[in-house]
Amino acid sequence: MGSKISDKKTHQQARQLRHNLTQAEARLWAHIRAHQIGDVHFRRQYAIGKYIVDFCAPRRKLIIEIDGSQHLANEKLDNERTSYLNSKGHKVLRFWYHDVMTDLDNVVRRIEIALIESENIE
Repeated sequence: MGSKISDKKTHQQARQLRHNLTQAEARLWAHIRAHQIGDVHFRRQYAIGKYIVDFCAPRRKLIIEIDGSQHLANEKLDNERTSYLNSKGHKVLRFWYHDVMTDLDNVVRRIEIALIESENIE
């Protein structure tokens, strides 16, 4: 993994968040946990630097974020966060909460495609 992933406070916050997933996070987690997609290991509420991402496949450097309506007002912060994560070598996939709840098959398909692309880069 290289450098220190996060500070102690961020790591503790991530641990708490793992026990309080949103409905969309729980729904997606049920489909990506336990190596269900391409035998890839995902972690939920994963701390990277000062940020906690919804899901991460650390070996593939793939991050999945589920955005609710609050992200419309936080676009600048989301862009800064994504830039930081990209600078650490991660690809960030963003899905709207509504899409996870109503079109999960398409969301999973897009994750599968991103994993295939990351496999070809390795």
